[in-house]
Amino acid sequence: MSKRPQRRKMRRARLNAGDAELIRRALEVRRNAHAPYSRFAVGAAVRCADGTIFTGCNVENASYGATVCAERNAIAAAVAAGKRDFLALAIATVNAPPAAPCGLCRQVISEFSPDLRLLLCNPRGDIMRTSLGRLLPLQFSRRDL
Repeated sequence: MSKRPQRRKMRRARLNAGDAELIRRALEVRRNAHAPYSRFAVGAAVRCADGTIFTGCNVENASYGATVCAERNAIAAAVAAGKRDFLALAIATVNAPPAAPCGLCRQVISEFSPDLRLLLCNPRGDIMRTSLGRLLPLQFSRRDL
């Protein structure tokens, strides 16, 4: 039986400085989300192996299939800057319980970091720590081609 993700109140004293910064950046960029249809604003911040952080927010579209999630926007920004090695990803959602990435985002994340550390949070200060390996077991990858 797999271990359930940890859900606890976010306390700055319990977070290391790197995680606190990643969460802060995800919450900050969440304010820029374009979510007029779902009203579900999401922000994401990914930390690269060299310490740089790239952010993204969800950008919805009237043609729903053209919507791009925050996680994919953050990863795309990092890849556009030449980064491919990621250490952690913070995802900030609305004041509901923290939400996990959608299936498309999980697959994109797995392309670069099959067991990426994830910090799921909201503006209330709730945080859930998990990993992509827990959320997406038996990942489809280039090994399967």
